[in-house]
Order: sequence, then structure tokens, then C-alpha cells
Amino acid sequence: MEFHCYSEKCAFSSLEDIKGKRITVMGLGLNGGGEAAVRFFLKKGAYVIATDMKSEEILKPTIDRLNNDKNLDTSKLTYRLGEHRIEDFENAHCVIKNPGVKFEGNKFLQAAKNIETDLSIFLRFTECPIIAVTGSKGKSSTVSAIHYGLKQAGFNAFLGGNITVSPLSFFDEVSKETPVVLELSSWQLADLRGRNVLKPFISIITKIVPDHQNWYGNMEDYVKDKRLIYADQICTKENSCYSIFDAEGDEVGQEPDKNLHSESSWGQLFANESKACVLRYGKSKLNDGVFGAWLEENKDSKAFGKVFLPGMKKPECILNGLSVPGEHMKTNALNAALTLFLMGVDAEKIVEICKNWPGIDHRLQYFHTWNNNGALYKFYNDSCATVPEAAAMATQAFGKSVILFTGGTEKGLSLKPLIDVLKNKGNFDVQNQNKIYPVKEIYLLEGSATNSIIEELQKSQVDFYGPFESLDSLLKKFTENQFQKNMENDAKEEVVVFSPGATSFGMFLNEFDRGNQFMSKVSSLLND
Repeated sequence: MEFHCYSEKCAFSSLEDIKGKRITVMGLGLNGGGEAAVRFFLKKGAYVIATDMKSEEILKPTIDRLNNDKNLDTSKLTYRLGEHRIEDFENAHCVIKNPGVKFEGNKFLQAAKNIETDLSIFLRFTECPIIAVTGSKGKSSTVSAIHYGLKQAGFNAFLGGNITVSPLSFFDEVSKETPVVLELSSWQLADLRGRNVLKPFISIITKIVPDHQNWYGNMEDYVKDKRLIYADQICTKENSCYSIFDAEGDEVGQEPDKNLHSESSWGQLFANESKACVLRYGKSKLNDGVFGAWLEENKDSKAFGKVFLPGMKKPECILNGLSVPGEHMKTNALNAALTLFLMGVDAEKIVEICKNWPGIDHRLQYFHTWNNNGALYKFYNDSCATVPEAAAMATQAFGKSVILFTGGTEKGLSLKPLIDVLKNKGNFDVQNQNKIYPVKEIYLLEGSATNSIIEELQKSQVDFYGPFESLDSLLKKFTENQFQKNMENDAKEEVVVFSPGATSFGMFLNEFDRGNQFMSKVSSLLND
């Protein structure tokens, strides 16, 4: 794939230069990014066209918030909905691009004089210390834990990026003393290529596995965008900066192409390239001469982590217990603890902060208990598990067998990790655990990924329910089964996890809408 490179020169010479300019915001949307851009440029005195292929009816919540805000001069705002017009792009001084739209082959973007994004504008005109996180698995949990930790430690910190909060929404609240944590998708990073604006104090790449292959077509191009997170980091005598990478090997078949790279793992490739101070993280003690943080075993199987950095005489404990479930959460919390240590937080305080971290919405989020005549069902929303591996790991997060709601639309990824767990083949060793817990009951939402899962389950004669065309029909069948089971068995406690391992195009607006609908329906339907 040929990668588009954007201009290092900004479309605006200063913030004051925005006044009176014609701005086209491509993608008004429902998740806040487009809305934040519209608000920002209206407040700076620009004339704004908000254009989106979605209809006015779908976008009504966003439109109502803008139209009802008395602090905005909406006389300078024009909506262009259900279509894009080429003249809106040709005549604009600057187009604010949605990261979910490819530049390549897009006639509207190619007609634009200047293209920026909410992130590029934020990074060009602020000087706050940036903590930037990307990866395939765990990035949302990692940024959530970092932000929580910074706030608990007394920092006036902000969280934005791919976690659905545009940094433009808090643009006027930050300063040189304000740490900003950014979750960055590969698409958002691609939109920064060539601009030379992303120079984080700390960059982190969480576990790399195949993702968005329906967009990229191959791992190499996908990872090239991830590598942009540290591309412009340079340590100087005046300013130090850090890059934090995985110290473990990749799973079989997911490592760098040997024909293109000499490194045996993505983490090692990143470490060799970064010009920052490189630190590593792992599930076991790091090799001699390697600095960073690692997890250690203890008799209680709690999260227990240590840090060892240049200049330290001995390692210090920065992690000792978590309240959120899941082996993979230990690594996310470890990276958060390491970040807090680099920000100058005392190690003992970090331990206490991490113990109290409540986790993150839509990621193994506990939200409801249903008392079914003495049998307790604890419900967890893991809707942001959009890759098969994440769903597979969710089934193993509780140290017991679970009831699983899963399936949806495929993303061009291998479904094998999830299928192996559902078939209980035992050869998908989640986080190197010796014991693999079988899934008690499988409920499938319809979709192209589900069709492939069903084919494999039928081959192995594994029972399942579905596919269901809606959450309502799925929950109806689930409750019927549980009422029947409760009549036949003694009361006990069950864990129910909604972890799709896929997208759900057509059924929900996005993974957040999917999770919110699930929680709402469960809470209203299954009251005690």
C-alpha cells in the first residue's frame, strides 16, 4: 500500500488565523469527534460546513446538542447531511478529516486545499506533555488506567483520542503542566504521517495481533501505521522521552515477516527503531541489561509487578493486586504503573492506586446481577472486544467456565483463537495458562463471522444457540434456558459475558452503542 504523507505546514499560522476561514468538517458523527471539531472552529470564529453521509434523523442527537447550545454562533454553521458535495471540499480553507475515511481514492479529500484532523490541530497548538498509547489489544484499558492513576496522584490530567473523546473538547483547559493521555488507532496515526507533530513524552505499544485486515490487507501495512507513534520521538539533553514495548515473543504466525525484518518480534523491531529511551514490559523478569517492568508470580495469583530503570540500584514493587478480572488486565495495569513511575509518582502510592482502579466501560465491565430464584447470574459487558482473541481471553478471565454471548460481522481476521476456545480444543493457551476453561453455553448474534463460527462448531458437534437477529431474541432464549436449568439444578453463581469478538454492522451504530443496548436490555429485562 502507498501511504499518503500530509504536509508539515499547518493550514493556519495561528489560532487567530482561524477566524473567518471556511472549514468543512467531514463526518459529524455520533461519537463526539465531529461535534467537537464543529464546536472548536465555531468558537474560533470560522464558518463551518458539517457534512456527513448519514441522515439528519440518525444524527439528530448531535444536531440537537449543537443547535441548543447558546454559546455557539450557529448562524455560521451549515449542515450537509445524507451526501457530500465536491464544492464544500474545493472551496474550504481546510477540511477536518474523519479517521475512518481513507484518503486514497477519495475524490472529496483529494479536492481539498488543506487537510487536518482534530488530533493534528490539538497537537499543533498545545504544549502539554503527551502520553500516547496504541496497539491491537489492551490500549483502551491501558489509557483508562493511566488517566485514573494520574488523577488519583493529583495531576490535572485529560484523556482523549480513539476512546471517543476528542482532545479539541478540552483544548482550552490544558497547559504545559497538564498531562494528556491519548489512545490512538492506526487510522488516527496514519492521519499524522508527515506532519511532525506527535512527539509524546511517553509512547506505549500494547500487544500487536492482526486487526483491521479488511482495511489494510496485510500485517505489514497495519504495523507501519502503529510505528508512527514513536517516529518523531527524540531524546535530547533538555528533554527525555520514553518508548515502552512488549518484551514477549509474538504468537505463532503473527510475528514480523522474516523476508522483510531481521527481528523475531514486533516489540524488538520497535525497540530497535525508536530514538527515545526504550523500556520493555513482560509477563516474566526481563533479561539482564533490559530496563522496564515485569510481572512476577505469587502464591495468591494476584497482579504483582516490579520496575527497574537506568540509575536504580534495585527493582521496586509498583503493582500488588487488582480489582478488575482477567490475566490481560495485569499487563495493562503494569504499563499504567510504569507510566506513573516515570511521571514521578511514589511506588507505594502507585500500588494503592492500581488496586482501586475500577476498569473501563465496555471492557469486562460488571453491571448487573440477576437473582433467578436463588441462582445468581453476574453480567459483564465486553462489547469493545472486537477481535476474536479478545473474546477468547474474556472466556478465561474469571478462573471458571462462563456463559458467552458472542459473534457478529467479521473484520478479515482469523477466527481460530475464539473457535478453539469454543470447541475447547485446549491448544489456545490464553496468557500461557495451563488450564483452559470450557464455555458452558454459547449464544451467537448473527453475522458473517458467526456463520464461520457455526460451521466449525457443527463439525465438532459443539452445542450452541442462535444465530439471533437481535439482542432481544438472544436474551429471550437465554432466560428460557436458565429458568429450565434452575428447576433442574441447585442454586449457584454463573458468570455471563457479552464479548462479540467481531463488529456488528447494521445491527448497532458501533461497539459502544452495542454495549449500551446490551446493558440496558439486560437491566430492564432481568430485574430481581
